[in-house]
Amino acid sequence: MSRAKPRAPERSITAGSDFLHLTITDAPSGGRADWLVGRLRQAIADGRVPVGGRLPATRVLAADLGVSRGVVTEAYQRLTEEGHVTGRGRAGTVVVAAPAAPATSAPAPAAAPAPDALFPPAPGSDIFDAVRAASATIDLTPGVPDLAAFPRADWLRAERTVLRHLAAADLGYGDPCGAPALRRAVAAWLARSRGVAVDPVEVIIVAGVSQALGLLAQALGPAGIDRIAVEDPGSLGVRQHLNNWGVHTPPVTVDGAGLRVDELAASGAPAVMLTPAHQFPTGVVLDGDRRRQLLDWARAGGLIIEDDYDAEHRYDRPPVPALRGLLPEQVCYAGSVSKLLAPALRVGWLLVPQRHREAVVAAKRNADLGNAVLPQLVLAELMTSGALERQLRLLRRRHIRRRDAMIAALTRHLPGARVHGAAAGLHLTVTLDTELADTELAAATLARGVKVQPLSWHCQRPHRPGLVLGYAANTASDIDEGVATIASALRQPRRATP
Repeated sequence: MSRAKPRAPERSITAGSDFLHLTITDAPSGGRADWLVGRLRQAIADGRVPVGGRLPATRVLAADLGVSRGVVTEAYQRLTEEGHVTGRGRAGTVVVAAPAAPATSAPAPAAAPAPDALFPPAPGSDIFDAVRAASATIDLTPGVPDLAAFPRADWLRAERTVLRHLAAADLGYGDPCGAPALRRAVAAWLARSRGVAVDPVEVIIVAGVSQALGLLAQALGPAGIDRIAVEDPGSLGVRQHLNNWGVHTPPVTVDGAGLRVDELAASGAPAVMLTPAHQFPTGVVLDGDRRRQLLDWARAGGLIIEDDYDAEHRYDRPPVPALRGLLPEQVCYAGSVSKLLAPALRVGWLLVPQRHREAVVAAKRNADLGNAVLPQLVLAELMTSGALERQLRLLRRRHIRRRDAMIAALTRHLPGARVHGAAAGLHLTVTLDTELADTELAAATLARGVKVQPLSWHCQRPHRPGLVLGYAANTASDIDEGVATIASALRQPRRATP
């Protein structure tokens, strides 16, 4: 092996360090230690090297900068004398104190919006972000699962199992449709719990139902479908999401039996989006006669987009099979684990008729090349090991207790309220005999520290005032206090404006 020194061209790269992007050519001649002390002191002061952080070993930093080790040692010694760092043996040189920063006037915090401003009659596309950010003592927002019940131990156990058996190739770019292991697990889950027989290759893993809707909007538009009828009352978030993709959303009435299929047919819409297993927000289940009418409408050429909302969270009634299992070539089916585990996971699934599959997959590929693979594999392990079914059983028991607590609180504090959707789901809808707009009631309730959602947000046409109240994430005592606060706000709404 040649021991010759490198020729000049091999040494042409300017000496520097990835650490703080230090470059020795910036140092003045004869003042390298002073220069290094200044750079390190500033980095500690502005937090780039935080208290508790470790500086590189003197030998390593000297080699990276192309200076003698004595330059770095002197800089570290001066910082030690100033009290900013200390040597801790094998633990290295650790930052223990930051230089005193010059006094500056802190910017005034942005004033929180008044409750009235958060509940306009016609909410904008950022309304849910604004309401989520609003401070409240008790949050009865619908659609929020019990995040404290997330199965951390099961998730860690599944993660260790996955990492123990993970091949290096599994960490590369994968199929935009999702990890094969999760697609197999989802296919088995849907067959067991929703009566949907599907080949795993048909499953498309998505970042929640919201992404599924965006992909469908992109795929269906070129196919001539730019109008998708929606339920009324029906999810404001779904309507906004479709509108953002340029899709028109004509309303179709929901009554005690579910979607009015005769009204859907009269609308002329080529597609419909609905939540047949547990309608949001009313909680109605699409009954047998309406299901037959809807399937007949689809057989005649209509396209159904089925959001299997809250289908697993049922308490007082038998399961309702998914429409996808009855007419797969006319039903797009979407589901997720947002209510089973946590919305933050951003994992769901989408099934589409074969004729739309290529366009949907292309849209998914263009969006993100596919979901993150590691969470997919961990979720697959939870599904196949039985841990997810155990979690669902635990949640059902807990949700029944909390639902019953909310019904009892409504009976006690709002005896005139009519309760809807108690047999399943994570929320109740109440309609009220009052002249007060439900947006005003929601604002008055928030002013008292309790967050609720007005029913009118989810209605395109006039409807009785009401509230949509989540119970899954609250204790029985908080639920009772929250409902009592609603009753107080209903009696004295003028206190809503601070």
